[in-house]
Amino acid sequence: MIDLYCERMADGLWAEPLNAVTNLAFLLAAGLSVRLARWHRQLDAAAIMLIGLMLLIGIGSTLFHILASGWAKLADELPILLFQLVYLWLYCRELIGLQRAVSALLLLGYLGVSLAAAQLTGLNGSLGYVPALLVLLGLAIYHLRLGQRESTLLLQACGWFLLSLTLRTLDMALCAYWPLGSHFGWHLLNGLVLYLVFRAWLLNRPVG
Repeated sequence: MIDLYCERMADGLWAEPLNAVTNLAFLLAAGLSVRLARWHRQLDAAAIMLIGLMLLIGIGSTLFHILASGWAKLADELPILLFQLVYLWLYCRELIGLQRAVSALLLLGYLGVSLAAAQLTGLNGSLGYVPALLVLLGLAIYHLRLGQRESTLLLQACGWFLLSLTLRTLDMALCAYWPLGSHFGWHLLNGLVLYLVFRAWLLNRPVG
């Protein structure tokens, strides 16, 4: 059994009920994204891929918080990384207009930095998500300066992601004062983050 969170105080499938149930936030984000894409008639392969990864994030995280096994941990982490890579590729290609080769190099560089950061154990394992935060901040600044439709969306997502990362970091430190910890806040806020970044991409991509 892998025990990484404050809420898990014993063995068993439902040792982390709040951490498990709050993964519904990812399913809600996926549902709202489907509705948004349908409303704007953009429920194409790219949108479906991002929405599908949102669903896999929710399913994988639920499995990990229920089973706390090695393979469930991989099922939790892999969809998160894949969502980042797919989103970065789509944003670079469709919204920034970078060439395939440049986008691929950026993607490989980000993948390398992310995998290296994932090996860091500081701040309750949250250091592994610092590259995602920095890239999101860079995209938010670009999005804002370009004056795109709903131009503050990525900046809002960046703020919520920073707060969610803080809650993830504080989880174990809060055990003595709050037995449930704060990791569930990571789930709830990241569901919001996923919807915001999806909306920012969808509303500003070239259509037709």
